[in-house]
Amino acid sequence: MRADGIVGNCGNDRAAGRTCFGCHGEHGQSLIDYTPSLGGQQAPYLLIQLFMFREKLRVFEPMNDMAKALSDDDLRAFSDFIAKLPKPAPPADAGDPARLQRAAALAKQYHCNACHNSDFSGRDNVPRIADQREDYLQKTLREYKDNSRHGYDAQWPRRWRR
Repeated sequence: MRADGIVGNCGNDRAAGRTCFGCHGEHGQSLIDYTPSLGGQQAPYLLIQLFMFREKLRVFEPMNDMAKALSDDDLRAFSDFIAKLPKPAPPADAGDPARLQRAAALAKQYHCNACHNSDFSGRDNVPRIADQREDYLQKTLREYKDNSRHGYDAQWPRRWRR
């Protein structure tokens, strides 16, 4: 174990994930407001996000602090480990049908399925948004829209600033 509490070769040791599990949930599903569920995410997407946190290209102090001492190998190992966690369970409440219909119309209008897939499972460096925490998605979309959150791909946020 390193001085910062990260277990070497974290991709092979579930104990190394305890830092992540404290906020993001032990089984990949967050129970904390505005904190994303990580289960079922694509390893390439996770790698990019961890890199952005380490380099402070994406600023959220708890994540910046966690990632600052990680090597490139650590980032890859964490990404691979987290990607193997089970995807989040669908919400117990299916939601208001009118609201769901409006959400489907917006997803179609903004062509969300073009990158996130028709089932919103994501692919490669595109995140899974299916069964993600609604409060986190709403916060993220607002941050992209007001330009307080920057992505690694300039194409996507431009859609939201119209």
